[in-house]
Amino acid sequence: MIKIENLHKKFGKNVVLSGVDLSIDKGGIFAVLGPNGSGKTTLIKSILGMVLPNKGTITVMDKNIHNSWQYRQEIDYLPQIANFPGNLKVKELIKMIKDLRQKPSDEEKLIALFGLEPFLDKKLSNLSGGTKQKVNLVLTFMFDSPLIILDEPTTGLDPASLIHLKEWIGKEKEKGKTILITSHIMQFVEEISDEIVYLLEGKIYFKGSIKELMVKTNQTDFEHAIVAIATHTDHA
Repeated sequence: MIKIENLHKKFGKNVVLSGVDLSIDKGGIFAVLGPNGSGKTTLIKSILGMVLPNKGTITVMDKNIHNSWQYRQEIDYLPQIANFPGNLKVKELIKMIKDLRQKPSDEEKLIALFGLEPFLDKKLSNLSGGTKQKVNLVLTFMFDSPLIILDEPTTGLDPASLIHLKEWIGKEKEKGKTILITSHIMQFVEEISDEIVYLLEGKIYFKGSIKELMVKTNQTDFEHAIVAIATHTDHA
C-alpha cells in the first residue's frame, strides 16, 4: 500500500526526516506516533505530496508519487487544522468538496451520525471548534477511498462523537481499508490501532504491535511503554 525508502527532508538547516524506511501493508490501522518535532506531520505531508522530500522514494498503491497527483484521488485526508472559508454555510462547503472530488459520496449517514443537521444552514465562522471538527470528519469519510489519513481526528470531540468516530473507523477497517492516524490521545490509539509506527528525530524507532512494544520496553501497559521509549531515547 505505502512504501517509503531512504526519505530525507530538511527545512533550511533543520533536518526533519533522516533516512526513513517504512512499509505499510494494505488493510489495518497504523498509528504514527512520536514527540513534537519528530517528523510525523512532514512524513504524512510527504505521502500526500504536500511536502517534497530532498531525497528518497515514496510509492503509494504500487505507484511512485514523484511528479504525480492522480493517486491522491484514492486518499481521504483529515488535516489537523481545517481552515474553512468562514463565510460559507456547512451545506455549501459539503457541496463544494463534492463538486471538486467528483466521486460518489455518502454524507447523509455521517451528518446524522455526528448530529450536524441543525448546523447545515449555519456559517462556518459561527461554529464551535468541536462542530467544525465534525464537519471535517464528514468531508473526510463521505468518499469511499482505500487509503485514509487522519491527523489528530479526536480534537474537540465530545464523548458521544468520539465513540461514533471509533465505530466508523472500525467499519472502514472491516472494508479492508488502510488507515493512518496521528494522535496525542494514547487511550484512543490503544483502542483502535493494529500497529504502532514510532518516529524519533526523523527516523523510525519502532514499528510493530502494541504487544511487541510493551515487550520491547518491558512495560505492562501502553502509555508507560510510550513513555519508556521517550525516556530511553533521551538517555541513549
